[in-house]
Amino acid sequence: MKEILSLKVTLNATNPAIFRIVHVPSSVTFFDLHHILQISMGWKTSHLFEFIVGIHRIGYVNPVQAFEDLVDANEVTLNLLLPDQGLVFTYLYDFGDGWEHTVEIENLIEREPGKIYPVCVRGQLRCPPEDSGGVVGYYEKLGVLKDKNHPNHELIKNWMGPGYKPEEFDLEKVNAELPNFKSYMKHWD
Repeated sequence: MKEILSLKVTLNATNPAIFRIVHVPSSVTFFDLHHILQISMGWKTSHLFEFIVGIHRIGYVNPVQAFEDLVDANEVTLNLLLPDQGLVFTYLYDFGDGWEHTVEIENLIEREPGKIYPVCVRGQLRCPPEDSGGVVGYYEKLGVLKDKNHPNHELIKNWMGPGYKPEEFDLEKVNAELPNFKSYMKHWD
């Protein structure tokens, strides 16, 4: 049975594309997928999120202020809505900065015995830092970093963090963090 989804997650409007390819069990919830993507992309889980799958909006449901058309991400597993290779859906993180990702099911694969899932198998480029103003703000900050004569160069350099290198993606670090997250997941096997 092909119960592992190979997902390609691309941060929209980035050029070259910032992306990850992750293998996840189809039995995880969308809430779990949110955390898998946070770790894989390099986000910090500091903001709200939403998945848009066809006509379905899936996200965090606040019991005090719930939206009628928002499905609770803790209640829906991927295998209920994502049955087909080639299916594309949207993952939105941080409604202020509007980090929109396209998620594509590249393949359905069989679980490899002894392999730990989720696993990130490939990626390109480092994720923008949180709260950097969306894609436009991020590229503006990269421009300032490249221009040592810019009046805000030191400020942005310190804000981005020491040694921030946008071209570096640390696959080993991501995969070291992903298994530790497993203990928090409800619908794992």
